[in-house]
Amino acid sequence: MPADLLARDFPGYALRWADEFDGPAGTPPDASSWQAETGGHGWGNEELQYYTGDAGNAALDGAGHLAITVRRAEPQDATAQRAYTSARLITKDKVALRYGLVQARIKLPRAHGIWPAFWLLGQDFERAGWPACGEIDVMEYFGTGTSLIQGAVHGPGYCGARGITGTRQLDGSLGRDFHVYSVGWEPGRIRWYVDGELYHAVTPADLGGRPWVFDHDFFLLLNVAVGGVASRPPDSTTSFPQVMLVDYVRSYAPQSGGTGTG
Repeated sequence: MPADLLARDFPGYALRWADEFDGPAGTPPDASSWQAETGGHGWGNEELQYYTGDAGNAALDGAGHLAITVRRAEPQDATAQRAYTSARLITKDKVALRYGLVQARIKLPRAHGIWPAFWLLGQDFERAGWPACGEIDVMEYFGTGTSLIQGAVHGPGYCGARGITGTRQLDGSLGRDFHVYSVGWEPGRIRWYVDGELYHAVTPADLGGRPWVFDHDFFLLLNVAVGGVASRPPDSTTSFPQVMLVDYVRSYAPQSGGTGTG
């Protein structure tokens, strides 16, 4: 992440938590921070993959990255009721965040029907339900043939296709290069950046009187879905495996006296 983003928009912030994904190839992600959610029930979006806890779908690559890998399911797999396997990693009850600068450096897969995301959900998800718990999408790419990535918030009355969204065109670098995806999250304001460049912002005034549900603890998620209502099924141009590489995930918090108000 460019250091000038911290200096310019978040003065007085310092690193609070990070995972740099260093370790031998094939090592599972750090269990003190991440756990795998598993299942193939469509995840509310008619998705086509089965999420596993296997190292073949989520493991360190030995070069300082986390690799989340989408594969065709083999006929002998227990997950063969779905055509694809992938991974969905969460920090729920392990790493909780409230406000600050949240970022990840990621190389996305760019293929039809492949839907990678880096996002946050309210820690009260199980009690409050979705969308009352709140959702902050730091980055999504829907695999629909464009070069657009999206950032969004979802809450009561502005969820799903009605989320408050902003987009950024990445042209030929999408799928080829790493980019740093960030949100600056403060009481009453959330801002989205790609490589330190601001492209979207939301405040309570943008919600038209609907509830602002972003002033409590959230947890992190990294996943790669296949198909689903926001994407499309893979087609003849989609080869497998497809891999999302995550170089790091970092969170910065204000130090004493820091404002972070930009």
